[in-house]
Amino acid sequence: MTRLQTLTVSGYFENLAQIGDFVTQAADQAGLDDKAVYAIQMAVDEACTNIIEHAYGGEGNGNIQIACLPQPEGLQITITDHGQPFSPDQIPQLDTTAPLSERNRRGMGMFFIYNLIDQVDYQFDTPQGNTLILFKSRE
Repeated sequence: MTRLQTLTVSGYFENLAQIGDFVTQAADQAGLDDKAVYAIQMAVDEACTNIIEHAYGGEGNGNIQIACLPQPEGLQITITDHGQPFSPDQIPQLDTTAPLSERNRRGMGMFFIYNLIDQVDYQFDTPQGNTLILFKSRE
């Protein structure tokens, strides 16, 4: 159960399904329940969509690498790209109390990721690229 699994795909939206299947299989093998698996699927899909749209500025401009490592307490997922780095601190905090028509649309994806995943770490502009590390605990 402690075997590292990796997948590298080109940054195309059509590859999001393959990424989703990959992380679903890893989460199932790590013994996560259905709720945790769904949270991982949603968070990884959002992160990879952001990479394609924002880091690469569109489809086909770079690769996305996903690494899944089962841990005794859950699953660690590392997503790496070589696109434009960003700091999550630059994204305005989402005001969930404001009316929908007044909410800033930027930052919604990161809001979802932080609320779906137990631990989130982002290292940007390193020699290895931009790295998003997600950890989902076994319930």
